Amino acid sequence: MSARPVCLVLAALLVATSAAAQGTRYTLTGHDVAVYNLAGTLRVEPGTGSAVVVEVTRRGDDASRLEVQTGTIGGRETLRVVYPDDHVVYAPLGRHSQTQIRVRDDGTFNDRGGHEVTITGDGSGLDASADLRVLVPAGQRIAVNLAVGHVAVTSVHGQVLVDASAADVETSGTRGGLSVDVGSGDVKISGAEGDLNVDTGSGSVTLSEVKGDDVGIDTGSGEVTATTLGARSLKIDTGSGGVRLSGVATENADLETGSGEIELDVDASLKSFHAETGSGDVTLRAPASLSAAIDLETSSGDIESDFDVTITRREEDHLVGRIGSGAGRISVDTGSGSVRLVRR
Repeated sequence: MSARPVCLVLAALLVATSAAAQGTRYTLTGHDVAVYNLAGTLRVEPGTGSAVVVEVTRRGDDASRLEVQTGTIGGRETLRVVYPDDHVVYAPLGRHSQTQIRVRDDGTFNDRGGHEVTITGDGSGLDASADLRVLVPAGQRIAVNLAVGHVAVTSVHGQVLVDASAADVETSGTRGGLSVDVGSGDVKISGAEGDLNVDTGSGSVTLSEVKGDDVGIDTGSGEVTATTLGARSLKIDTGSGGVRLSGVATENADLETGSGEIELDVDASLKSFHAETGSGDVTLRAPASLSAAIDLETSSGDIESDFDVTITRREEDHLVGRIGSGAGRISVDTGSGSVRLVRR
């Protein structure tokens, strides 16, 4: 072969590689948009104009076999990355790791129906994944669905729903409602304004600089920590794992864990506090102005208070009384652990 044809072939390969690295762009119109991908990364960022733009970059030895489909499903515009195999290999998942998920022929999942797809970190199968960059205009409703990989949402203003099977999720600077549902993976949320709901089967949840009317966290196993959190209503439920919250401003706090310590550092806006743990200490830190009717109970542990308490009933493991005028309400129940009311 002459030198010129070789150069032309190399130039063509370089162009193809560059195009693959930049990704293919798709435009989705409509106020309600959903994106589906089985394996890879999902970056959700602010966009301009009135349409959602999705950049898809295919990866892996079998990347060319992936098909991207768009269209209306269930009343909303969608983009789906379709994998033509029931066994997908995604190396970042890790050796000897696997996730199974039911997927419909149109590439949608996270609902009933479809065939079973197994995603593994090694072995034989379809070696393909896709990295997606989703550009979202302000005021948009967007749902991103990922089986395995990583999700990052940055500075998006709108209604954002994240649904993942086995993936870490990080968000920052969001404005508007935010919902995160993860089967397995850590969730980190910072700088969020708007109602927040997080549901994870296994994984820690970390919040910072969060403000919304209603904040709800539910995790089967994993610690929940927060700093600088404001909410009219705060509800946290974890099957196993501690709950540690500082710099909290809330009227109503309901904290439960099957096993783990509960710590809440709250401001003077608190009106109602309920804490329950099967095993672990419960500590409430509040300003000197705290006023509440109290009902504190522990099967095994001490009950301590820095506040002056007007006692109406006292037993070895149970204290009922009043702090100040008793305007609010505090109830604590721990199977094994001490209860402490600390004046800040």
